[in-house]
Amino acid sequence: MRRLSTVELMLLATILLWALNLSVTKYILTHGLLPLPYATVRYGLAALIFVGLTLAAEQTLRIERRHVAVLVFAAVTLWLNQLAFVFALDLTTATTIGLLLGAIPIFAAIFGLPLGRERLTGRFWLAAGVSFAGVALVAVGSGGDVSGGYAGILLGLATGASWAAYSVAVTPMMQSYSPLRVSAVVIPLAWVLLALTGIAQSADQDWGLGWEIWALLVGATIGPLVLTNVLWFRSLHRIGPAKATLAVNLQPFVAAVLAVILLSEPLSLWQIAGGVLIALGILVVRRRAPGIRGTSD
Repeated sequence: MRRLSTVELMLLATILLWALNLSVTKYILTHGLLPLPYATVRYGLAALIFVGLTLAAEQTLRIERRHVAVLVFAAVTLWLNQLAFVFALDLTTATTIGLLLGAIPIFAAIFGLPLGRERLTGRFWLAAGVSFAGVALVAVGSGGDVSGGYAGILLGLATGASWAAYSVAVTPMMQSYSPLRVSAVVIPLAWVLLALTGIAQSADQDWGLGWEIWALLVGATIGPLVLTNVLWFRSLHRIGPAKATLAVNLQPFVAAVLAVILLSEPLSLWQIAGGVLIALGILVVRRRAPGIRGTSD
């Protein structure tokens, strides 16, 4: 049997950490932290780590004035992404959100169209229709059984759409700056917005949590937010976005399986069928649009 290459191991680790983050975040929100305090603490810690790593590696956080507006826009989309992410997981299951995030590449292609980065053919729109039919099946399979399910599904779609918008906005910056420096600027800006938005919830939060919750929060920051940033962009540099993002299409099902195993969440046949259609749509569009990117929180 062929041994996995270094880049394949990096991609595998990235996929597992992103997928695991859904279950970990759901557990934290269920057992202690409110959504906005969780996002605020997590992004505050990540901001400190990224700034420290960037200063150690590059000795500067300098950004050219012509790029400031783009990075501010990226920070706003990341802020919206985190709002949608934590409230989606607060309202519905990690299984459902994991499956819905499979639609991220479709959103990324649509958002790239006005910028001239994508040429969307009839094949793409067919694939998009198939994927969103899958989204409808996921909704049918979960919305009626979960408290706040349909609101959670809409927020899950908003999570995918906002992450796609963030990716489209920030990708050109990688031509001028390292991923570390971009993250060291964007994540602190997003943290400020999260902290301001979460003032009321943070004031009501009971911070007397057990060590397990704090350990999981630190792990959810260092692994899925910091380490995957390094692994993902190194993988892109080694094999390009086409092959890398094909591997990431495994994430929705990995996330769903982990949620079923770790959280004992239900997974209906409708949800499975919906996940298959979402994946099928992505596979169809990949045959003609290999540059579409897709990642997760």
